[in-house]
Amino acid sequence: QVHLVESGGGLVQPGGSLSLSCAASGNIFAIIAMNWYRQAPGKERELVARITSGGSTNYADSVKGRFTISRDNSENTVYLQMNGLKHEDTAVYYCNAQIYYIINRWADYWGQGTQVTVSS
Repeated sequence: QVHLVESGGGLVQPGGSLSLSCAASGNIFAIIAMNWYRQAPGKERELVARITSGGSTNYADSVKGRFTISRDNSENTVYLQMNGLKHEDTAVYYCNAQIYYIINRWADYWGQGTQVTVSS
């Protein structure tokens, strides 16, 4: 069993910054990629940022230049630094990871979600 535990989030004013973290634990053989998704009320869940085991990153166009994803492979932890936050960034943010739990067997895992609210 693998667990993803998120921390961070909260209420911030427009233009402010927040940092999210997500730690993976359990039966981890190797991690393929770790990702952040978000879901705003009434909208579909969308990919915000992705980082592979090799360090390659991808971002949604809406967050490029404002958000930074990083990863600590030794701690199986992924971070999302969010700067220049806007009202439209308000959403529940979910950590997601593709993880080999044994050799040649991998699965998709999700965290419980953490609320980010951008409001004055």
